[in-house]
Amino acid sequence: MKLSNANLDRLPDTILRPRYDRSTLRPGIVHIGVGNFHRAHQSWYLHRLMQEGQALDWAILGAGVRAYDAAMRQKLLEQDCLTTLIELDPSGRSAEIVGSMIGYVPIEEGNGALIEAMADPAIRIVALTVTEGGYYVDPVSRAFDAAHPDIAHDVANPDAPRTAFGAMIAALRHRRAAGHGPFTALSCDNLQGNGTILRQTTVALARLRDPGLADWIDRNCTFPNSMVDCIAPATGPDELALVRSLGIDDAAPVTHENFRQWVIEDRFCAGRPDWDRAGATFTDRVHDYETMKIRILNAGHQVLANAGEILAVPTIAACMAHPLIGPFFRKVEHEEIAPHVHAVPGMTPKAYVELIDRRFSNPAIKDTTRRVAFDGSARHTGFVLPILRDGLASNTPTEGLALVEALWARMCEGTREDGTTIEPNDPIWPELNKAAKAARANPRVWLDQPSLYGDLATTKAFTTPFERWLGQIWTEGAEATLRAYLGR
Repeated sequence: MKLSNANLDRLPDTILRPRYDRSTLRPGIVHIGVGNFHRAHQSWYLHRLMQEGQALDWAILGAGVRAYDAAMRQKLLEQDCLTTLIELDPSGRSAEIVGSMIGYVPIEEGNGALIEAMADPAIRIVALTVTEGGYYVDPVSRAFDAAHPDIAHDVANPDAPRTAFGAMIAALRHRRAAGHGPFTALSCDNLQGNGTILRQTTVALARLRDPGLADWIDRNCTFPNSMVDCIAPATGPDELALVRSLGIDDAAPVTHENFRQWVIEDRFCAGRPDWDRAGATFTDRVHDYETMKIRILNAGHQVLANAGEILAVPTIAACMAHPLIGPFFRKVEHEEIAPHVHAVPGMTPKAYVELIDRRFSNPAIKDTTRRVAFDGSARHTGFVLPILRDGLASNTPTEGLALVEALWARMCEGTREDGTTIEPNDPIWPELNKAAKAARANPRVWLDQPSLYGDLATTKAFTTPFERWLGQIWTEGAEATLRAYLGR
């Protein structure tokens, strides 16, 4: 059955679907970056409120700023912006149709349609999932990258910007001029202090062209920090076949695990939905929650994925079941990561490691090592290296984290140990690949990438084990090296 408004009542009885009249929904949110995670997470929280007759004036307009977003837009518009969510659990599966998105802004050069949508006073929140590396931040200093060509373009072309942030600034300029007031800008990406980073990027870009507008944005807009969590693998042929087996013709279904978490600062200048009624947590302690999640889950993903790619282990669950990669993950997590995480209400670091262990081990979730290893230049600098720095500063174990970095360097060489090719998997892959090839003979070459390692490249407590591990990986192989770390 083709997924559409007209066919909702004709779907199999086992499929949950909207109980609300979608024709009465009114937009209140523009969301930039409509990937699987957004549709399994933020869109679902809003949908659950709508199921109870609430937040009917907070519907989502999807948006994007890259040409490749047009394909997703077309798929979703052809099915009335409905999405099938399929929850995968070892004990079974269930499906639900989510209907909280009601439109998708045209994708066009200059982003005029997006600016117009965000300038509408009905829009009170602009949310983003644009990946960790999409905020124009130097990965070492965390400062705004004013020299980036995209930023230079937006400064020179404020009415036809290239970036989401340039479009937001243009919309806010129109709103100020019309007396409509600000909106809340809500990052839903895995960045430490994601709201703070979003404020920095938006205000700093505005200041390069219009200091008065920058001051107005900084004074009136709010940028709440948030922590988001739900594993939602990329959609491929298996997922498309799965949704068809349920009797639904959906061109963009989403599979996800039986877990969601959303922790948000309650700082919304123009109002917000009551997401807490659907299970979200509003708190001033977002930093503690996000540190726990980013360090144990997101850094943990990098512990697994690079080793998995080198050894041709296809999924995260398979990595967890591997006789060496799974124990490697557990040892690094318990001995080198958890000591640098604070407890949050109801959860200790040790208990959270065990929770993540169970979630990663779920064989029903086909989360590929390739997806998790993507954009390592942002994920290692954002997730792994801060823990390494804390370990070095506190003189706690860091051997495993040095091995994680060595495995990443080996992966970026571009071949697996079985001889197959690792296709480019990072925005700066050419630079990483060149350094990784040279590092086979001289590991120092990998460390001498200042945009990644900064002063760590001269910190012997890190460089010595890194060089030893990378040399051992190349001479003895990844499995022998993992055994050495595990003492086997």
